[in-house]
Amino acid sequence: MIEVQDLTKSYGPRLAVDGISFSVPRGEILGFLGPNGAGKSTTMRILTGYLSATSGSASIAGFDVFSNPIEVRRRIGYLPENNPLYNEMRVRDYLRLCCRLRGVAPARRSARVDYALEACGLQERRRDIIGRLSKGLRQRVGLAQAVVHDPDLLILDEPTSGLDPAQTRETRDLIVALGRDHTVILSSHILPEVSATCERVVIINRGTLVADDRPENLARRMSEGHGIDVEMAVRGDVDAIRKKLKSVRGLDAVDVQELAGGECMVRVHSSGDDPREELAKAIVKGGFGLRELHSRTLSLEDVFISLTTEEPQV
Repeated sequence: MIEVQDLTKSYGPRLAVDGISFSVPRGEILGFLGPNGAGKSTTMRILTGYLSATSGSASIAGFDVFSNPIEVRRRIGYLPENNPLYNEMRVRDYLRLCCRLRGVAPARRSARVDYALEACGLQERRRDIIGRLSKGLRQRVGLAQAVVHDPDLLILDEPTSGLDPAQTRETRDLIVALGRDHTVILSSHILPEVSATCERVVIINRGTLVADDRPENLARRMSEGHGIDVEMAVRGDVDAIRKKLKSVRGLDAVDVQELAGGECMVRVHSSGDDPREELAKAIVKGGFGLRELHSRTLSLEDVFISLTTEEPQV
């Protein structure tokens, strides 16, 4: 669906995008991540035809972004971060206008508007004035205009920005549902949302690609060679627990914090063998109450911070 090869964009001496390459197959939801100033938005604007590139190539659905931009734009649905809408219009009338602007054949317009209203949960709001809707519902209208012309690709830039937790969950579920019919590129700073939504992530930093894989694969590969972190909830005296655990061999760090109700939160790190069995034995033999024990795996946020501050290649 998307092929990007050695894409470069420079502004005078500054390289905003530095020779990145990636591909996205049809039907995938891709998380496109990077810190502010990494070149993420520049890349998305190049793909949507808003910017030209200095060098390299990009194609969508087999059409070159630079030599055939009109065909590319017909195949893209775009929701920018600021979600521009005609707030004085009613929802259904606005989507009809979007159909006309997108060149949808007159015979198909009613069906496409009905599809967008249904897919985005707006059937009961179709006669409402957009400016009177909540922000979450206006975001749904933005998604509806992005899919109303039946594009091959959806590009969504910060689609849950400014939404409350309930609205964020609803929008995330909606994106997953839309991903069954469309290829999706999702850009977001809310990394748990990306983990829950995207099958694969591409991370860029300072204009270069630093990671391209499934979130769980990135976490596993970055954990290799870094040891294991274990967290435990233990009932007992904080000083006695700390003294007992320091006798367990192979631990590089032990942190015990007292909680309410006579419990402690224990965090340990081992760069050697998995210490969980020995930890459990030590707690039980010491007469303490072991309430919970689990290893801590790296989150996408951990991976993102590591890759965009240390700049390793994965």
